[in-house]
Order: sequence, then structure tokens, then C-alpha cells
Amino acid sequence: MRAHHARAATALAVQVEPGGEFWGWAGRTLGAPARTADGTPAWLRLVSAPADKVSGKLWDGALDAQHAFSDLDVHRPALLAVHDAVEDGTAYRAELSVRVEEPVLSDDPVLQHHLQLPDFWWADLAGVLEKVAAVATGRVAVRQQNMDRAIPEFVGIPAPAAICWTTAHGDVHWANLTASPLQLLDWEGWGLAPEGFDAAMLYAYTLLQPDTAAHVRTVFPILGSRAGLAAEATVCAQLLQTMSRGDNLALEGPLRHWSGELRRR
Repeated sequence: MRAHHARAATALAVQVEPGGEFWGWAGRTLGAPARTADGTPAWLRLVSAPADKVSGKLWDGALDAQHAFSDLDVHRPALLAVHDAVEDGTAYRAELSVRVEEPVLSDDPVLQHHLQLPDFWWADLAGVLEKVAAVATGRVAVRQQNMDRAIPEFVGIPAPAAICWTTAHGDVHWANLTASPLQLLDWEGWGLAPEGFDAAMLYAYTLLQPDTAAHVRTVFPILGSRAGLAAEATVCAQLLQTMSRGDNLALEGPLRHWSGELRRR
């Protein structure tokens, strides 16, 4: 990965800055700060996958997002260039983006501490997600067949019919958000989902902080409504399913409480 990251930097004519290496889940991605030839700060991210599995939602997410959203009124780091390579049955895609200097709000997707964010930040987030929802796409973030299987198994109710399908970022959590200015990161999984999916995802990752979680529900009134039931049940089922694989264990109690509320609804 390091060798291919260095080759991609050469191909894209950028200089990688030392000391900022960041590895993604299971070593699938490697990112680092860089500078373009004219000195502009950038971020160079390399993703790898078996060469016969590179088509589809995750592989093309960042490139598709650039075409669909551009910089989303500066709330999304614009993609500057892409470089592809294949070696020994592994495909590598390097994505050069505008560097986000503001740190993310949490090192963990699950919010572990109290956050005091101004009203305008929440208004900006709601506005960004509203603009995302209005974009037409053929990409799919959540599949009905997965809802039909996971919601009965992990929440204990039949999968609710999604009243409306809208475009979602698909992974809105605190490690993908910055404060000022608001930036929403990591666009590889965006696509169609039940209305309110992004709000439900953010709420789920806020459950350990009840005051902030309550504020999420205030900002996104679809949560708790009939229209939002499909999204809430989907997110709850997804995270309960991750617990069965040993992830998000800190959320077990709040998620089980939430699933009980969904059953009562």
C-alpha cells in the first residue's frame, strides 16, 4: 500500500508530507496529507480491492459524488484527481482531494463526549442533508431485500415500507463531521435509502450522549414520525448486526432500548 501510495503521488505530481499517515479499516485504505505542485494542501487517499471486485458503489463513490455534488457549497471536500493502477490481481485507486484542515468532531463514529455546537452548525447540517436528499441517482445505499431480512431478525418487527426513498450520504457519524466550517467526509457509500436515513444514523451514533441525541431529534423531526420509521428500523438493525460481529458494543444498551421503542411504535 505504501509503495502504491508513493507511485500515485508521483503520477499525480504531488508531494506527500511526512508523519500524517492514516490507515482505514483492515488496511483497505491509506491516506496522507500532500501538496500539489503549486503548494496547495491536499489529501491523497489510496483504496485497494481485488481487481475482479472494483466495480460498484464503494469503488466509484467519491468520483460519483464529485459529479453529483461538486463541493456541496464548500461542505464537501472536492475531488481533484483520480489515478488507477492494477498489480498482481489487486486494483488500487488514488483519490486526490482538497485537504480538510479542521479536525473531525470525534475520533470514533460513536460520540463519547458532550458536544456544544452552535445553532447555525445544526442548520448547516440539515441544509446539506436536504440538498443531498434532493439529488437524483441510480446508486443504492440501502437495499429493500436487506431491510426485509435484517429488521425482523434484529429489531423484531416486519420491515416497514419506506414511504419515500431519497438520496443519502449513508455514513453520517461524528468521525465524518467537522465543526467550523462544517464538512461532511467519506462519500464512498452514498445512494438511495429510506427517507431520514442520515438523520437516523447520526442519532444512533449519538445515543451515549442523551442531550445531544435529543437535539438530533429536534433538528430532524422525521425521527419519531411514521415517515421515518423505515429509516430508524434499518439503522437500528444495521448497528445491532454489527454488534453480532463484535463492533459498536458500547451502544448495545441504547440500541436495544431503541429497538424496543420501534416495536412499540
